[in-house]
Amino acid sequence: MEMEKLIKSIMAEAEKDGEPVTYEEAKEMAEMELGAKANFKHYEKADQPKKKKVEKVRKVDEDKKHILNNIKVLLEGMLLNNQEPDTKVTMKTETELNFSFNGNDYTIKLTKHRPPKK
Repeated sequence: MEMEKLIKSIMAEAEKDGEPVTYEEAKEMAEMELGAKANFKHYEKADQPKKKKVEKVRKVDEDKKHILNNIKVLLEGMLLNNQEPDTKVTMKTETELNFSFNGNDYTIKLTKHRPPKK
């Protein structure tokens, strides 16, 4: 479809210039033009350099940290009282605690919910 339009426009343009071309010649020119467009890569350089991304500093939620620290102390005491061989409770940032109990691994994740919109 696009090829036919291009062939007709090439033939019309050539006839207007006083140098008529045959359908086969116009078809060959159209194929060359479409092939050239397909292989053409356009590069431009920006006037201004790109801005470097500003790395956001992660804010620590002190309330969540305080709550999980208290839970961590409670879990460590519970594991010691239960005579668990591994009483290690690890904290990932201020959001979650990982520990083992009776040979099973557990994770406690604390989520702070936003107040509902009015």
